[in-house]
Amino acid sequence: MLDQIKDLAEKLAPRLIEIRRHLHSHPELSGQEYQTATYVAGVLSSCGIQVRESVGKTGVVGELNASVGDRRLAIRTDMDALPIAERTGLDFASRQPGVMHACGHDVHTTVGLGTAMVLSQLGEAFPGSIRFLFQPAEEIARGASWMVADGAMEGVNAVLSLHVFPTIPAGSVGVRYGTLTAAADDLRIVIIGESGHGARPHEAKDAIWIAAQVITSLQQAICRTQNPLRPVVLTIGKMTGGRAPNVIADRVEMLGTVRSLHPETHTNLPQWIERIVTNICQTYGASCEVEYKRGVPGVQNDTGLTQLLEAAAKEAWGSDRVTILLEPSLGAEDFSLYLQHAPGAMFRLGVGHHDKPNYPLHHPQFDVDESAIVTGVVTMAYAAYKYWQHAGEKGIGHRA
Repeated sequence: MLDQIKDLAEKLAPRLIEIRRHLHSHPELSGQEYQTATYVAGVLSSCGIQVRESVGKTGVVGELNASVGDRRLAIRTDMDALPIAERTGLDFASRQPGVMHACGHDVHTTVGLGTAMVLSQLGEAFPGSIRFLFQPAEEIARGASWMVADGAMEGVNAVLSLHVFPTIPAGSVGVRYGTLTAAADDLRIVIIGESGHGARPHEAKDAIWIAAQVITSLQQAICRTQNPLRPVVLTIGKMTGGRAPNVIADRVEMLGTVRSLHPETHTNLPQWIERIVTNICQTYGASCEVEYKRGVPGVQNDTGLTQLLEAAAKEAWGSDRVTILLEPSLGAEDFSLYLQHAPGAMFRLGVGHHDKPNYPLHHPQFDVDESAIVTGVVTMAYAAYKYWQHAGEKGIGHRA
């Protein structure tokens, strides 16, 4: 079966590159993936796959062998782009000003479609059905919840996914056991002081200066009050306040993100942050508002499904092209929301060039080695085949 899958993927390679380049040229922001969804639905339908559109607002669901068996494997890929002006110089660069596929979701969607195209040609190889989830709005961490709310995970027994990784060379795959990504939460802090003349700071309560103390104290407190073996990253990405150069600001608003890996740390962070901010403001006679909003939890890869992905990749490409990732990422992925409904695992698809610089995700010059697409399709399709071979075994797609 592996040889058949690899042969089909190689024959499809020119078409897959064509698909990826079309998607790359026509990126759409989170929640606005209308043309992308229509394109995806068309490709799925041409393979004889049952299609549902407008799932999770702009998502697409495809069902292969929907009437066979009572078990269902889901394969999830995301479709949205980022508000970044592309600077790659590619012939097929973005035609949408200020919008770019800088996180590889064009590759993810292409791998999802390629996997569907390959599996649809294998005939009755599966004693169950495969559901393809093409998700919108991953970049704002909302699309997965939309899809789940629209029933995308109903009847699903296991779910697989992937994400490109520019530090792994194309042709290789990375797998990670256990924690893959961090929990990501949103933070809003408002400092309320008293306005005054810029020449007489002692008569005012300078909200900008107090905000600076808050930022500095939070960063220092992380390295002195949090367990260094349980990483926390707190970033204030936006700060607004003040009216004029010679007027002391009476109000500052800060917006940020908080990332953590350990469950206990994640639980305690809201109280820890509020206590530090409140104490600083009280010291300088100001008041504050602290809003801590839970975002998405971390991705916890299921052991059995991770073993399945590792075995599929090694059989397909050899052990020297499969890397066991020793460290998690402090990036976030709303793939974790699917894992609240079924066990799952995500692998890293190497897309790094061998002969030119590899820019990081979310960079305006981010690009991929397109040979990675076939690697992703074969790995995912063969993992799906192996899932059905081992679906009845304990630890493979079963949650205790």
